[in-house]
Amino acid sequence: MDKFFKMKEFYFLLYVLIINIYTFCLTGIDKYKARKEKWRVNEKNFFITALLGGAAGVMMGMVMFRHKTKHKTFYIGIPVIYIINMICVSLLIFFIYVK
Repeated sequence: MDKFFKMKEFYFLLYVLIINIYTFCLTGIDKYKARKEKWRVNEKNFFITALLGGAAGVMMGMVMFRHKTKHKTFYIGIPVIYIINMICVSLLIFFIYVK
């Protein structure tokens, strides 16, 4: 049974890693498209992927690419979603391991 929990942890960490790499790249792609005046990534997609666990990737992309940093919905909304993500992960860990 102990090995089963370690497998779930591995897949959860893999999911978090992949979604954050995806959102980081999504931010970079949108910045590139903004500079080239091409079709842009819908802002709703940023928030959906952030809610699915990729808020850290969006935040890192905002800082690294200096993108979406003047939009109030982004510089306030994404950190709030990040905090929500961390609360959900903390509750998940609490209910799995402590209780």
